[in-house]
Amino acid sequence: MAKAHVLALDQGTTSSRAFVFDVDGAVCGRAQREFAQHFPQPGWVEHDADEILRTQFDCARAALADAGVGANELAAVGIANQRETVVLWERATGRALAPAIVWQDRRTAAECDRLRALGWADEVRERTGLELDPYFSATKLGWLLDHLPDARRRADAGELAFGTIDSWLVWHLSGGRLHVTDPGNASRTLLFNLHALDWDEGLLERFRIPRALLPRIVPSIGACGESEASVLGAAVPIAGIGGDQQAATFGQACFTVGMAKNTYGTGCFLLMNTGAAPVASQNRLLSTVGWAGPGGAQYALEGSVFMGGAIVQWLRDALGLVERASDIEALAASVPDSGGVVLVPAFTGLGAPHWDAHARGALLGLTRGSGAGHIARAALDAIALQTVDLVDAMQRDGAEPLRELRVDGGAAANDLLLQIQADLLGVTVVRPRLLETTAQGAAFFAGLGVGLWSGTDELAAQWQQDRVFVPALAAARRDEVLGRWREAVQRTRGWAAQ
Repeated sequence: MAKAHVLALDQGTTSSRAFVFDVDGAVCGRAQREFAQHFPQPGWVEHDADEILRTQFDCARAALADAGVGANELAAVGIANQRETVVLWERATGRALAPAIVWQDRRTAAECDRLRALGWADEVRERTGLELDPYFSATKLGWLLDHLPDARRRADAGELAFGTIDSWLVWHLSGGRLHVTDPGNASRTLLFNLHALDWDEGLLERFRIPRALLPRIVPSIGACGESEASVLGAAVPIAGIGGDQQAATFGQACFTVGMAKNTYGTGCFLLMNTGAAPVASQNRLLSTVGWAGPGGAQYALEGSVFMGGAIVQWLRDALGLVERASDIEALAASVPDSGGVVLVPAFTGLGAPHWDAHARGALLGLTRGSGAGHIARAALDAIALQTVDLVDAMQRDGAEPLRELRVDGGAAANDLLLQIQADLLGVTVVRPRLLETTAQGAAFFAGLGVGLWSGTDELAAQWQQDRVFVPALAAARRDEVLGRWREAVQRTRGWAAQ
């Protein structure tokens, strides 16, 4: 029997999902499970690492059942994962020693400030392409080693393993045989040399991270081993690994230098393909590995926004303005504009291009006439305006002029948001027919890794456009909105440090 299906595991920040794709790139089975978010202290965000495993593997089996496909019919499995989130576990048992520290967590902000004061920031940026910020994995891992009893001794003795979520999943998917990561995920840790494409001994020493903790680096595209038969029902090649944003860029068929996508998920992540060499940003964007395969590594320039769709969750869960996240579009459309209300969603600090861990959220411009519709509209404006800041920074870095922006993620189903985005960006926004581009990218990685598809030309032909949003806002009005936004952002800076 020809094996013409790929299972894609899409482990995200608020839910685990799985999809079965056929050889034509169509989804024929899917499943999703939400899991708990834990906020034990202000600025702390944690996940139960075991709950991530349970929900993800339950989804995998449910997606196979939904597709009517047995594990023995799979050509490969691919993984896309929330990035920078840290798990520390025992090699002997596979047991996590503590809750996973999530990428949004800011508990190491003071430590990053201390290291920056010592003059580390420039060296870190030069070697890794990243900012010295709590967002990334190294200081999270250091915190665990410093705060868990006996952890440093056990780490030095080789008893413990560290991983981002891809490594955690592959370890358990393979029955503990594989401790691996790909260059894209590794490049988000502050421990990976972007130029040598390997762990950086100097940074390991600086951050006091024993090399014995680290996973082996394997290509994003290509089989690195097999799943344990008991997990899915048969042994399946594990042939694709990528961070969620790298996978989404691949799933959006951004294979050419200058092509860019923006994912509207929990956060917003704008990636532009920069080709076979990293681009050093002068405007506090990130240089990162996109993916690595038989042809070598492909790099990207990235802007990361911490609060995207999470703003809508906040309006739903904390303020009760809507019952369902999908209701936000109708509420925001009930008014012609925000009525002067500006929302700066710096709930966990500001990401690119500001990198201010001490910024906090603010709702400005309120009057007696301000209502729920104006706040909802300001929330959509905020998602789009943060993306404008990223594109502006890319242009200042000398990136290729943006001709169109491909979009995906759950919030990309919101027509009003995408029209606002096109208006404020002044660039055409293109939504694909399949919004699940993160899972699609994981499937593409894995399918290419086992030869199910011949190359990126075949994959590009599978990408299909759904709708195009063309800018319709007058330039003067756009400049007015951008000016007020930037003034509001400045007022939130450094708030928690006061």
